Amino acid sequence: MDQTEKVNILLVDDQPAKLLTYEAILSPLGENLIAANSGREALEHLLRTDIAVVLMDVSMPELDGFELAQIIHNHPRHRKTAIIFVSAVHLSDLDRLKGYESGAAHYVSVPVIPELLRAKVSVFIDLYRKTRQLERLTRELEHRVAERTAELEASVAKQVELAERLRHADHRKDEFLALLGHELRNPLAPVSNAVTILRMKEFTDPEVRWCIDVVQRQTGQLARLVDDLLDVSRVSQGKITLQLGPLDLAAVVNNALETSQPVVDARRHALSVNLPNRPVRLMGDAARLTQIVANLLNNAAKFQDEGGRIDLSVACTATHVEIRVKDHGVGIPPEMLPGVFDLFAQGERAGHLAQGGLGVGLSVVKKLVELHGGTVSASSDGFDRGSEFVVSLPLLPVEPAPDLAPPASAGETTAVRPQRILVVDDNRDVAESVAVLLRMCGHEVMVAHEAEAAVKIAFAASPSAVLLDIGLPGTDGYEVCRRLRQHGLADARIIAMTGYGQERDRQRSRQAGFDAHAVKPVVIDDILKLLA
Repeated sequence: MDQTEKVNILLVDDQPAKLLTYEAILSPLGENLIAANSGREALEHLLRTDIAVVLMDVSMPELDGFELAQIIHNHPRHRKTAIIFVSAVHLSDLDRLKGYESGAAHYVSVPVIPELLRAKVSVFIDLYRKTRQLERLTRELEHRVAERTAELEASVAKQVELAERLRHADHRKDEFLALLGHELRNPLAPVSNAVTILRMKEFTDPEVRWCIDVVQRQTGQLARLVDDLLDVSRVSQGKITLQLGPLDLAAVVNNALETSQPVVDARRHALSVNLPNRPVRLMGDAARLTQIVANLLNNAAKFQDEGGRIDLSVACTATHVEIRVKDHGVGIPPEMLPGVFDLFAQGERAGHLAQGGLGVGLSVVKKLVELHGGTVSASSDGFDRGSEFVVSLPLLPVEPAPDLAPPASAGETTAVRPQRILVVDDNRDVAESVAVLLRMCGHEVMVAHEAEAAVKIAFAASPSAVLLDIGLPGTDGYEVCRRLRQHGLADARIIAMTGYGQERDRQRSRQAGFDAHAVKPVVIDDILKLLA
């Protein structure tokens, strides 16, 4: 309550003269003085009004001071009301104890000393005001806490709702990416197959050969863009599981060089490679480490003018191996360096170059390196002064190296004995182009474009291998595979050849009975390896 707000003082005595005396003594305090001639009248005032201090006579008819004090303090509203007893007779210690037990706060003896009474009443008035102020502050605090709690609960509810919406959106994004990958890979597959068929033919016209090379390079670039886009989503969500094993880094580098060589050659760059003389052994996923090095090489090839130079070097410390890829191209401005590994980061690096890409390759590199327990960093002296990327990976403890099979050359074609093969795909261009390639390799090939026809041909011809698309209309490839396994083709090699390449798709294909899962576009060498 406000310090200027008057409080109520209740004066209780059955003698009017004494009430007038109390009023005269306490009026200088400037508070509201309420007079009551009996205990019952005093109770009526207490029920209607907030009272700060009660000044009452001990000896009153009907309801004496002790009884009135007891009633007042038994009431929840007045439990803390200050009571001062006024007594004209000498009270023993037992009387005083009885008064205190009934709720009295103090005693005043008659004759009353005005200054002393005013001082005592003033103390209780000040205590009453401070108590009310504290109660008001407590209520305000409780109200604010309640409001803040409600705000926090509302905020938490919004966050939960937002998280659920994000989870739903993330799920829809995954579904969209899976569909996008499928829809992009389907048209890429027949184009890639058609180019492979053309390369197996003899053409003397140099312009025709040039056209074939261009289509093959751009098809490979499109396939890499699709793979990078899907990879960054899978890595970000922790959906990539590394197939770890001991390996020699030289094999990884050689595979990466074979993967990136077409891009490097197309831009007529000079590529220097400096590897240690001794084997460099580490624990890793060979395919993913190859992807890391190949992405850095492709990046170096794209972001410098034709006829540039790329330096790839490998050096070892006591515990780590460092793979350095340095180019002499457009470089990286200082303000871009901190975010160069962010998703879709391109900025000025791609500003004047036609092959800027999607800006996801370096993000994939960083996440894959971290999954291997390593680090990757970028440095540059500035715009148009080249850049260098350094990958640091932990080495295996030095011990006798296991026999590691040398990687197969990209130009080698796996020899496979002639087989009877069924190709099933609702995309006629995909099915027919794969069939042509297999026939050129000496295989007997049958083609079906929908599930029922595929099952009939399989039961009639008993192929030794089936290349089966998953996304067939009506009955999908999972069900077709199960039916083939249940009715006579238990020993046939059934390979999923599909545009769906996420981990859950691979798990479903294994559960359905597929022997392998190949993601379109699949080159003929990979098909032959799977058949072998």
